[in-house]
Amino acid sequence: MQPARYGVLYLSTLCASLLLVGCGESGDAELVVEDMGVSATVSAMRQDVEALTSPEFEGRETGKPGAYAAGEWLAQRMAQLGLSAAGDSGFFQTFRYKPHPPMQVHGDTLKTMGMAVVGEIVGRNVLGATASLADTSQRWGVIGCHHDHLGWGDENSLWRGVEEGDSTIHPGADDNASGVATLLELASRHAVAPLADHPLLMASFSGEEKGLWGSNHFTDEPTVGMDHVDWMINFDMVGRLRGDTLAVYGNGTSPVWNGVLEDCNEGGGAGFELVLSESGVGPSDHTSFYLSDVPVLHFFTGQHEDYHKPTDTADKLNYEGMVRVADFAACIVRELAQLDSIPFTKTKDSSNDDAPRFKVTLGVVPDYLFSGMGMRIDGVSEGRPAQIAGLQKGDVVVRIGTIEVADMMGYMEGLSKFEEGQTTSVEVRRGESTVVVDVTWD
Repeated sequence: MQPARYGVLYLSTLCASLLLVGCGESGDAELVVEDMGVSATVSAMRQDVEALTSPEFEGRETGKPGAYAAGEWLAQRMAQLGLSAAGDSGFFQTFRYKPHPPMQVHGDTLKTMGMAVVGEIVGRNVLGATASLADTSQRWGVIGCHHDHLGWGDENSLWRGVEEGDSTIHPGADDNASGVATLLELASRHAVAPLADHPLLMASFSGEEKGLWGSNHFTDEPTVGMDHVDWMINFDMVGRLRGDTLAVYGNGTSPVWNGVLEDCNEGGGAGFELVLSESGVGPSDHTSFYLSDVPVLHFFTGQHEDYHKPTDTADKLNYEGMVRVADFAACIVRELAQLDSIPFTKTKDSSNDDAPRFKVTLGVVPDYLFSGMGMRIDGVSEGRPAQIAGLQKGDVVVRIGTIEVADMMGYMEGLSKFEEGQTTSVEVRRGESTVVVDVTWD
């Protein structure tokens, strides 16, 4: 690890400037922050994303040298921001996972393929705390993200080059250097003017892309007793804010969430158009905490065409939007610190158990933030059924065959009716027009 090359010798520009001028009461610090505007914060967050997406980290695939190097970088950043080591070995918490060997279908059963050997994968979470772990009587809040990505293009890559035997670094700027930069920004603010009078755990997990390995391990073997964790806020893909639309998942996991969100969004002036989902279960690390009976919130600015591809690069992020997300989250943390308790509530989970099963795909990226009727397409994959049929980004699917599509569940129900190779009509709204195309499924 060469700190100077990765830019690890700087503090957050905002934090460093405030430390140089000195701060008295927290109110004084807030005045200085206001005077400086957002430009310093944008610069600091951009530097963190650019550092984490450096080619030297090779896409940060869990268990690979690049992921270990990225973890070292992150641990140094946490130390620079005044966080205390909160892992089982300094800032690190090591976990081991042995994936199942490749399987193939034999008749109606799955069997291991030949002499397949699957080695153990060793990953490392990076954990920093705003206080010593020694006092186990204190309540804790967890601010989380994941720093791993797909390396040179693992099994989760959506880039067609991987299918053709090629490989290239997947930098993962939005997924999830954006979340890491937001976590570090909150740590920077806490170093200047504490966000809460109780300790906070800043947790960056690895293995998220493999199946929430790191966060599952943490909740099974926590370095902070789970009985003392009041809440968990998760940032995953928060770098592509478009307009004012922000998705917040998990608002049903505690009765306090809606009031806190409203206070910070309206009273606090965040001004987001919130797309809320009550479920505590979703494809990110907050799920591990929800399943351990911890109230959670998960922030997400939406899917895009660069998801899980080499084109998810630092230059495409909306850094001003990331500052807005950090502002909103900081307000929420302060509000939570004023509450005597944050009760946990089970939710009706939006899990795959309730979703229709389907064997075909349209080859599009859905717009998960779309709140109108239908399923809006946010990206079209080259060479897949949608692109071949002439569908475009921005089209809103309203009918598949005879199935009316009112929302994402209706879209999945439509897909469940067809087999690979079949052809059916798909109706979309395109601007003010209605377009019907024939789609051959794959």
